[in-house]
Amino acid sequence: MIEIVWEFVVKEEAQGQFELAYGPGGAWSKMFARYPGFRGITLLRDTEDPRRYLAIDIWDTEVQREQILVEREDEYSKLEAVFADWTESKTEMGVFRVLAEATVRPHGKARRSKSREARRRDRRTTR
Repeated sequence: MIEIVWEFVVKEEAQGQFELAYGPGGAWSKMFARYPGFRGITLLRDTEDPRRYLAIDIWDTEVQREQILVEREDEYSKLEAVFADWTESKTEMGVFRVLAEATVRPHGKARRSKSREARRRDRRTTR
């Protein structure tokens, strides 16, 4: 799997439109969702500069992405032109290959395994 990371600085008056277009179910993901290999997009907003965003396009392979960009060049270009009016800058940060994904623990009290709990009970009863 690959992830393409983009940095955008969005005009203040266009932030709402930008977030709708790049967010879940927005024009960007709708365009690519029809094609094999596209896994989605993650949109992040900077906590210190609310006009700065990272958009992460997720694809199975770079070949699939490139093929769709060639096949849908006109559609892609039109969408890009609309979005260009909303941004001050757009920078492709790079194409990254996923090497590992983190495991996230649920919030709250840490859960103990059943076998660990059983061992603790056994120790208490044998004393």
